[in-house]
Amino acid sequence: MNKKKVYVGMAADIIHEGHINLLKKASQYGEVIVGLLTDKAISSYKGVPYLDFKRRKIIIQNIKYVKRIIPQETLDYVSNLKKIKPNYVVHGDDWKKGVQKKTRNRVIKALKKWSGKLIEPAYTKNISSSIIKEKILEITSLPQNRVSRLKRLMNNKSLVRILESHNSLTGLIIENLKIQKKNMTKEYDGMWSSSLTDSATKGKPDNSSVDFSSRISSLNDMMDVTTKPLIFDADNGGQLEHLPFLIRSLERSGASAIIIEDKVGLKRNSLFKNQKGTKQDKPEIFAKKIKKICSSRQSKDFMVIARIESFIVGKGINDALKRAEVYSKAGADAILIHSKEKSPAEIFSFSKKFRKNKYSKPLVAVPSTYSKVYEKDLIKNGFKLVIYANQLLRAAYPAMQLAAKKILENGRSFEIEKKIIPIKEIINLIKND
Repeated sequence: MNKKKVYVGMAADIIHEGHINLLKKASQYGEVIVGLLTDKAISSYKGVPYLDFKRRKIIIQNIKYVKRIIPQETLDYVSNLKKIKPNYVVHGDDWKKGVQKKTRNRVIKALKKWSGKLIEPAYTKNISSSIIKEKILEITSLPQNRVSRLKRLMNNKSLVRILESHNSLTGLIIENLKIQKKNMTKEYDGMWSSSLTDSATKGKPDNSSVDFSSRISSLNDMMDVTTKPLIFDADNGGQLEHLPFLIRSLERSGASAIIIEDKVGLKRNSLFKNQKGTKQDKPEIFAKKIKKICSSRQSKDFMVIARIESFIVGKGINDALKRAEVYSKAGADAILIHSKEKSPAEIFSFSKKFRKNKYSKPLVAVPSTYSKVYEKDLIKNGFKLVIYANQLLRAAYPAMQLAAKKILENGRSFEIEKKIIPIKEIINLIKND
């Protein structure tokens, strides 16, 4: 006698007694087939899972109530249901509201075609997911675990969203800010440690006048209070012989990537109109820096991203494409094509051609000047990572200047109180363990 088929869709990133209860209940109706959501499926509606698909599969297949496991490639069940035609789908009743409400309706509609039935046991209460997540965050924030998260994000998300952080407070904003839009959670995936904003907060010019040891000290302060990946802006990386020490320090701190640009000499910020005297390194020499980083890193998940300045110095697309191929061959994990134009046209032109190259790598955009570009258009044009490189510092300066001015004008602080957050919010933002 053929046993009836029972389908259970699961992310199974955090396994607790509720999952076991659900699988036990499902096994009472027949043989349980778990549709295990892939990393990409989970990343489509929330962050990348703590455990990758392979590890989650090992855990689930060792639960006695499970007969077999198949990957579920999307949040939607219908594709798998059509293949299996299960007699039952079992899911906790918590999906009647929220992000999975539409998914539930599609499941019901699909099951009707072969007279299948949806079973919805009551959601297991009194499970403190917040406590479980806090414990997991303690583990994932360890440097050796944190380094790999950026690469996993890039492998599983259509676009990874990074925001500049110049101190621990801005790091906490990036860490905690989430919004709900069209039943989806939107958040920043990580932080950008910017040479420009690090220098500006110290009152120094953006010409590498702040040394790496000082910048890593600031970086460590951010890493102490956050868990998300961090990308380090290293300008041109400095001397070839010093790179291994820098990489060692970054990995020890838990940074996920380094970006180096192919300019030489005293740094001049790329957003200045006048780039007279700015010179690019020879592609073959810059490629040696990329190779040195690749051979120095302890983890292959630590990414090296090559920033191409050809458009900045007026050399054009052919020079940029030639450099991209050389840097890719040298081991770059991604290519940042830089532009100071008000339109993304030239970086889109570059991406169209580079993506046809057999040495093509994921592309990175920094839309500081072409800020009108939508993320959906970056995705359409093949970009996998976007860095909002200086917006938090630019927002903070005028706000602080206004507050200072109003206090001077009024001889008291009352007039500015409604435009600044209560001190309680600042206190509550900082955990007092």
